[in-house]
Amino acid sequence: MSIKVGMVSLGCNKNLVDSERMLYKLRSHGYELVTEFGLSDVAVVNTCGFIQSAKEEAIETVLEIAKLKEEGTVKKLILTGCLTERYQKECAEEFPEADAVIGIGDQKDIVDILDSVLRDERVVHFAPKREAALTGDRIISTLPFFSYLKISEGCSNCCTYCAIPSIRGGFRSVPMEDLIAEAEKLASYGVTELNVIAQDTTRYGEDLYGENRLPQLLTALCKIDGLRWIRVLYCYPERITDELLDVMAREEKIVKYIDMPIQHCDDAILKAMNRPGSEAELRALIAKMREKMPEIVLRTTLITGFPGETEEQFNRLAEFVQEMKFARLGCFAYSQEDGTKAADFPDQVDEDVRQHRADIIMEQQADISAAYNAAQMDKVKTAVVEGFDKWAECWFGRTEADAPDIDGKVFFTSEKPLNIGDYVKIRITDTLDYDLLGEVCDDESAE
Repeated sequence: MSIKVGMVSLGCNKNLVDSERMLYKLRSHGYELVTEFGLSDVAVVNTCGFIQSAKEEAIETVLEIAKLKEEGTVKKLILTGCLTERYQKECAEEFPEADAVIGIGDQKDIVDILDSVLRDERVVHFAPKREAALTGDRIISTLPFFSYLKISEGCSNCCTYCAIPSIRGGFRSVPMEDLIAEAEKLASYGVTELNVIAQDTTRYGEDLYGENRLPQLLTALCKIDGLRWIRVLYCYPERITDELLDVMAREEKIVKYIDMPIQHCDDAILKAMNRPGSEAELRALIAKMREKMPEIVLRTTLITGFPGETEEQFNRLAEFVQEMKFARLGCFAYSQEDGTKAADFPDQVDEDVRQHRADIIMEQQADISAAYNAAQMDKVKTAVVEGFDKWAECWFGRTEADAPDIDGKVFFTSEKPLNIGDYVKIRITDTLDYDLLGEVCDDESAE
């Protein structure tokens, strides 16, 4: 009888790619993959350990599965990912229910590790971070028409609030020929939407080629038959060049969407964060992006309550948000993370104040998003079909302006049958807080 393995991937989509590679290895060696832990013999948890909320989610998930193991439903439990990499000794000691506690450099050996725990051996091992795989076959776990292309591992930016460099190691680009081959394979599987990801996509190639090669990579990806939408996520503003913007403006397959986490606009706060640039440079860059691509959708993330942030500096951030009118924005209260420089900074802001400031920004953004959506009324948009909502009795999907899992949806009716992955023209007829409503039409003038 085959051994059934279930996996949960927590945190970011970069972690998801790692999970998909482990799933491929496990299936290739004869293990049966299941989606419910209640049906699995072995549970694998690929944890996130980035900020406090992510750590809490990971711990809750581990304890939930540990309970299933205690009840006899699950026989073996394997822990890996950023939480185990970050807190190696603690995870090994605090989770005695885990049959294996391994680091990110050990994921390439997941089959051997699973074989060991099935022999009732407990495995606690942390290979060097640089042994984390940059490439490898995957089982696509997203909807079949879209996937992620992870173009690098690690990060060398060393922002003072962030633990990623200590968890994942320094920045390492994947060779371009490997990425092209992987993208071609994904397209052959039926992937039409490719989301380019990394801790910093705009740094791609600097370590391998001595220069930024993201524009060249995107140009090559656009030549792959079958791909229709190519989206670029996690762009650092100081590395968004004219060359990159020109490629994005020129290539029809690249959706006019940039995810550019700026974290703050105040010059002193940016410097304390070890983030290059200034408010003036951010304003100039945003103006340039909108000049080159008037239809561009800008997404950003912000941090409120960073150590030393004054009321005046926060108000400056709120004014900046109001004036820039990002179509998409997420704001997070600063998380004081172990091992980061900012954790030891003086003038730590009270937790309630941090959260209150984040709430204010998100209330602002709700109005900005509502106005953005209202401006879409009566326009015809191209949307990709993600499924059918039987309760609302309508289809749903995303437009170019919506990245998977983080942005809104468009809900729409259709008089003709549709399939998941179809691209259809939608006339927008109404709006919700962050979503759009519409109907399929035959208008070919879609944006």
